[in-house]
Amino acid sequence: MVRPAGHSTAPRRVLLVEDDPGDVFLVRELLAEVDSPIVLTVAESVAAAVSSGLLATADCVLLDLRLPDQVGRDPLDALRALRDQAPPYCAICVLTGLDDEHLGAAAMAEGAQDYLVKGTVDGELLTRSVRYAVERRRAERNAVRLREVQLERAESARVERGLLPRLLLDGSFVAGQPFYRAGRQSLLGGDFYDAIRCPDGSVHAIVGDVCGHGPDEAALGALLRVSWRALVLSGVGEPEVLGALQQVLNSERHAPALFTTLCTVALFKEDDRAGGRVLARVRVAGHPPPIMLRPELGELPHLLGPPLGVLPDPEWPPVTTALPAGWALMLYSDGLIEGYNGPDRADRLWNTGLLELLAKHGDTQLASLPTRLAEQAVDLNGGPLGDDVAILLLSEPARADPGQADPGRPGPVPR
Repeated sequence: MVRPAGHSTAPRRVLLVEDDPGDVFLVRELLAEVDSPIVLTVAESVAAAVSSGLLATADCVLLDLRLPDQVGRDPLDALRALRDQAPPYCAICVLTGLDDEHLGAAAMAEGAQDYLVKGTVDGELLTRSVRYAVERRRAERNAVRLREVQLERAESARVERGLLPRLLLDGSFVAGQPFYRAGRQSLLGGDFYDAIRCPDGSVHAIVGDVCGHGPDEAALGALLRVSWRALVLSGVGEPEVLGALQQVLNSERHAPALFTTLCTVALFKEDDRAGGRVLARVRVAGHPPPIMLRPELGELPHLLGPPLGVLPDPEWPPVTTALPAGWALMLYSDGLIEGYNGPDRADRLWNTGLLELLAKHGDTQLASLPTRLAEQAVDLNGGPLGDDVAILLLSEPARADPGQADPGRPGPVPR
């Protein structure tokens, strides 16, 4: 629970936890003498403060350490009990007859914002102490939230390095361009991509999506991507890679129902001649299939297999297609097509709508195509997409757009 920040002179809701009627009367008189903006409520014990609900609405608590329910106990037990039950924005000031310097220091160490001794404070000092205590507590909470945001960003950056790698395509017959845009639900999700050149000269690419959103799914996506790269580079046969990835998923997922969809493309040249044909072998595991962008628009031939983590002994049948000269392919995650297809919100974009968008952008350079597609999908959806979008473009190097300083890395990830 977070209390909105207000002006420092605004009235403060102060809960006085005090069992002595005389001391309650004295506190009220002190505040009345200086026309204090404090709105005072009273509870006779820690238990009454919690059960009455007064603690939940207080900006500050003035706490006496000598209470009926604390007799024979450590004087700071009341402070600890209130600290554990109070909302995070609530400040606690000790107001007690125990004039003990060491006890005061211990109370501050236990979370009190101030230590006041009865008989030594007037209305002005009491009002000022409450105001400063509330502001100090607010500053502490802001510092904690800032630190939490910094840690979340650092964690996201570490996971991002696993999900958004530099493509290893140097010296290959393929140019690659990745794109990633986080959805509105989290800074980073479970979408991942990669493309690498193997020692035998073939090129392998993957785009995948771990179901769900959040850091656990993102970490699992990064693990699957790194595992895929290791399997392919180590020479594991292309037909066995997805089965090995499912074993990794099954052993590392934090929930038994968690699954992953993905699409892989293996590109081979029939021979080493410059004009040799390129063959594309596609495997689809519950994922949108690759799209041929050039020279003609359409989905690559494919057979649909189950997502990883669903069946105990699945099969992902391959389909091999010879690519024509000037080819360009697009692999993508379903976040691109799950948004609405227009302001009436009657239907989703889906594959059909995506092909229609691509037909309108037939003359768009590959370098700017992913950004334009994502922005148009957001416009059709009427707002930010609910899922992450990963896109991987593959093409002949001679047909790659000029001026790409680093085609192996995506641009800045929009937040």
